[in-house]
Amino acid sequence: MQTERAARGPLIVVAAALVDAEGRVLLQQRPEGKSMAGLWEFPGGKVEPGETPQAALVRELEEELGILTYESCLAPATFASEALDDRDLLLLLYVCRKWTGVPELRHASALRWVRPVEMFSLPMPPADLPMIGVLDALL
Repeated sequence: MQTERAARGPLIVVAAALVDAEGRVLLQQRPEGKSMAGLWEFPGGKVEPGETPQAALVRELEEELGILTYESCLAPATFASEALDDRDLLLLLYVCRKWTGVPELRHASALRWVRPVEMFSLPMPPADLPMIGVLDALL
């Protein structure tokens, strides 16, 4: 018998590991009033109906950080899944090294450039944690 969670399908979320010239990755801090407030995460967001994951990530980076990139600049890196309240989260992480503009604070509490090894000591959402080792190995 299929559960309601499985029947609804996964919630697909995309995120970017924006990598600067020094090999650091941009993280943003979740604002007060949101679930998991105060945790550090990769910028990104939900894939809307009819959107490809890459198109969603290009849109989310412009909305959240004010930067412009292209689908051709997104390299798939890894994915993770996590049970949420009523759905399963499927998080797709892409590496991006090319964009236009300077990331600015729009929806998060703070922005921070860190090396992957530094992420191990930061409070991050459960779905992001398995991605740290992959990024550390890739970068």
